[in-house]
Amino acid sequence: MSSSDTDSTSQGTSTRPYLIRALHDWCTDNGFTPYLAVYVDRSVQVPMEYVKNNEIVLNVSFEATSQLQLGNEFIEFKARFGGTAREIIVPVDHVIAIYARENGQGMAFPVPNSLASDLDAPEDDVQGQEPAFASREGEASDRSPLRLAAAKPEDAAAGSGDPEGGQEPPPAGGGRPTLRRIK
Repeated sequence: MSSSDTDSTSQGTSTRPYLIRALHDWCTDNGFTPYLAVYVDRSVQVPMEYVKNNEIVLNVSFEATSQLQLGNEFIEFKARFGGTAREIIVPVDHVIAIYARENGQGMAFPVPNSLASDLDAPEDDVQGQEPAFASREGEASDRSPLRLAAAKPEDAAAGSGDPEGGQEPPPAGGGRPTLRRIK
């Protein structure tokens, strides 16, 4: 076994999926609504019409989703968006935060190095816009997940309490979910 093999095995698996599950449980046990903030690229399967600046906020409560699986590699569930059932698949390493809608308590995660290097490249992104945040050595930008919070409870893209994983249609103004910066 080479020294690089030893280094990778001594670190173990990522703690991110375990922390996501723990915070999801904490939200559920306390009657809060768990929201996920997700960095969106081509490997994420979400309704693109709700993506803004390569980000989407998803309500992952049991009331808003069906067949929710919080796995080690992927978070998968079905939810209604604008009255249409959709299958959602999010790689765990694309989750940039999980928090309670009611009080904002939760945890933000750093962007993995593989995604951070993609953000530095001037390639086309999902919406043809600038990436939502940039991660540089120890530096949090104004758009970092540590400074993001849901603007309003209704801004989350999935679910509104329908046991079938439903969601009310977006507001008549055609508004999309937004995040606001907290400085």
